[in-house]
Amino acid sequence: MTARILIIEDEAVVAMELGFVLEDLGHEVVGFATESRSALRHAERGGVDLALVDIHLADGPTGVKLGKTLAQEFGVSVLFITANPGMVSGDVAGAIGVLTKPTDDRAVQAAVEYALARRMGPQLAPPPPPEELRLLG
Repeated sequence: MTARILIIEDEAVVAMELGFVLEDLGHEVVGFATESRSALRHAERGGVDLALVDIHLADGPTGVKLGKTLAQEFGVSVLFITANPGMVSGDVAGAIGVLTKPTDDRAVQAAVEYALARRMGPQLAPPPPPEELRLLG
């Protein structure tokens, strides 16, 4: 299943590596954002299926609020990828889970596959979540 994915990460090397992993898996990276405002501009254009969201962005610890907005206002599925997983509570409506950085390509792949299967709803049963993914809600 191919998806359109937005990467929201203020560390360029981390963002680029995630982009390479996702493209190798056959997904389309629709953009990169380092802060909330640019991430919302991408979402407003539409066509984003999944966002990988860091918590601490160039404009501060805005990732959790941004994730809620992306999910609730734009229908984007959200996976948080952060070195600060404790900042994400279970009440982030629309967010699927949290991967703790540093992570590896296999965990990213498994988490993305799980998130996309969940997005498809009952017509596609999700695989079991990877052990590295802490589920929300």
